[in-house]
Amino acid sequence: MNNTSSSNSQPICLKWWFWIFILLLSGTITTTSFGAITTLFAPVEPEFITRLLQQFSADILWRKRLPYKLSRPINILVMGIDQVPGLTEDSPNVFEGRSDTLLLVRANPTNKTVSLLSIPRDTKVQIPGIGLAKINEANLYGGPKLVKNVLKYTLNNIEVDRYVRVSKEAFQELVEQLGGIEVFIPEPMFYIDNTQQLKIDLQAGWQTLNGEQAEQFARFREEVYGDIGRVQRQQVLLKALQSRLTNMAVLTRWPQIIRVMHKYVDTNLSFQEMLALISFSLDLERDHLKMVMLPGKPSSRNEYFASYWIIEQAGRDRILEQYFDVKLDKFKYDKKYQKYNNEILPLENKIAVQNASSYPQAATKFAQYLRDKGFYNVYVVPNWSDQQHLTQVIVQKGYLKSAEVVQNTLGFGHIEPTSTGEIGSDLTIRLGEDSINQIHLLQKNEVEAKVD
Repeated sequence: MNNTSSSNSQPICLKWWFWIFILLLSGTITTTSFGAITTLFAPVEPEFITRLLQQFSADILWRKRLPYKLSRPINILVMGIDQVPGLTEDSPNVFEGRSDTLLLVRANPTNKTVSLLSIPRDTKVQIPGIGLAKINEANLYGGPKLVKNVLKYTLNNIEVDRYVRVSKEAFQELVEQLGGIEVFIPEPMFYIDNTQQLKIDLQAGWQTLNGEQAEQFARFREEVYGDIGRVQRQQVLLKALQSRLTNMAVLTRWPQIIRVMHKYVDTNLSFQEMLALISFSLDLERDHLKMVMLPGKPSSRNEYFASYWIIEQAGRDRILEQYFDVKLDKFKYDKKYQKYNNEILPLENKIAVQNASSYPQAATKFAQYLRDKGFYNVYVVPNWSDQQHLTQVIVQKGYLKSAEVVQNTLGFGHIEPTSTGEIGSDLTIRLGEDSINQIHLLQKNEVEAKVD
């Protein structure tokens, strides 16, 4: 994956703001299928695009600040809409299908962070007037208003301020405009579905994917992890998009990208709100984007007629409190265990240790090291197939505080606030080449301890 320079050395126009802008404006969060809308055929460029490009030329490209500020936290619902059968590309109803991807994004100017919650499309919810259903059906039955109400009921009265819906082809188009994105594919992906006219054939290893291939990577649905594996790959693609969008070579393509992407968007964000979001993102640091998946488990075959993602209530409450500032009265402090009743102490976390270094026994060594330090729920998982330089502490289920404790215990490693680790874990430690020096130190200390 392409490396980018630090935020201090980058030109201000190459910071995360553009990636966040694309996220909010065009919803290009690896939605697995989109459609086109009437404006695709508009002979005249909308006034909105002209005004936006004027702002870029006058303010952004000359490194000046925009005259709009984000004054309070804002929650934005981002939906990628599946293709509606029987509709032509110019139909005004192409946004009325199921939401194939659903994200809740919180931009918080108070602590200068962006939190992104991935909500599996199979999540079990109650839809007013419908009953028990999957959350991806809410947009089909009642559009953004109904989705907002369902989320509010499901996620402890959280408020959704704005929405962005995107239709087919947006993600493919963005990737093409960027000249492809670089993604690591851990194992070969092959799948044929004649009913959907879908053929996926991707080789393992680092690949530069074009638009169609990137969509295939997002759509692949393996038997073991199903929709949850897709959520992980969506977050992988997000990282790849971020890396590409902060590349200097993309700078000259911005006007064309903006002109193309507006065609696929339905949103109630105002022009001023979009510029305020851009202004907010100017100072957003790379590590201040936190991505997490809604905690839960797949339903068993005997529970329901359909397969659902069953929300884990304690995990949901913890995520909403830590990532979305939702304060719940039922969080009671347990004096005996010195914690809130929705928390797990760091020593209790399920920690998967995975070797991504050239040292064969690295995972075994550090798993035992953590056990010796009191972490009793540690296990080793199969090696990661791509060697990496730096060790990651992947916050699989949103336990940021626990990740800091583990990082301090190890004495090295970078906290990765995404859900791209071993699915069954709370935290995944993916050991890079930097762990080898630490292993030598451990061995030296063991020898000295025996001598003493």
